[in-house]
Amino acid sequence: MIVCVAVVGHQNNPLYIQSFTEADDDLKLHHIVHCSLDVVDERVNNPKRSGSTLNETFLGLLYPTENYKVYGYLTNTKVKFMLVTTDLDVRDADVRNFFRRFHSAYVDAVSNPFHVPGKKITSRTFAERVSNIVKSFRLNPSG
Repeated sequence: MIVCVAVVGHQNNPLYIQSFTEADDDLKLHHIVHCSLDVVDERVNNPKRSGSTLNETFLGLLYPTENYKVYGYLTNTKVKFMLVTTDLDVRDADVRNFFRRFHSAYVDAVSNPFHVPGKKITSRTFAERVSNIVKSFRLNPSG
């Protein structure tokens, strides 16, 4: 189950963060996303050690915790997308597909002439589209 998605700017400033849990753990999820930014920086600055290529936008599993797994995606403009899930067995192909759809929604949101680059995304259309992607996209354990 997807519990949180986030868009983080190239200067590690949060542009959009949305949790999909009924519990009041927004601050905890924000902290988990923030902690995973160190792993993103490490993988981007040391691509040889992590095994990813320079052209790879999908960063894979970034930050596993006891209850959550954080996956990352990096755009060409160094904007980071984060996905926090409670599922422990998730296929990378499913997460890649999610990020592809999420990236498309992000591009549409920032292509709005009234959006100021680098500022928080406040578009209701973007929020609804993200909610629809999360609802339609069930990360099912393989098996």
